[in-house]
Amino acid sequence: MDEPLAGTVYEIALCSGERRHWRYLGDDARGARWWRDCESGSEFSEGSLMYAWSIVGAASVPPPPEVP
Repeated sequence: MDEPLAGTVYEIALCSGERRHWRYLGDDARGARWWRDCESGSEFSEGSLMYAWSIVGAASVPPPPEVP
C-alpha cells in the first residue's frame, strides 16, 4: 500500500480480528504518524500502540460520525 494520505479514513484490521475506521491525521514535526479513531474520537501516534494492526485500505463506506 502507498503512504496514507492525511485526512483520509482507512479501514484498519486489529490483531484481534476487529475492524475499525481511523482517520490519518498526518505526521508531526518529529515524523510520528497520528491517527484518530472515528468511533471514539481518540487521537494517538503509531508509536503509542501496543498491539498489531494493518491498513486494509481506504474506507469504502462512510465511517460512523466522529465524536467531537
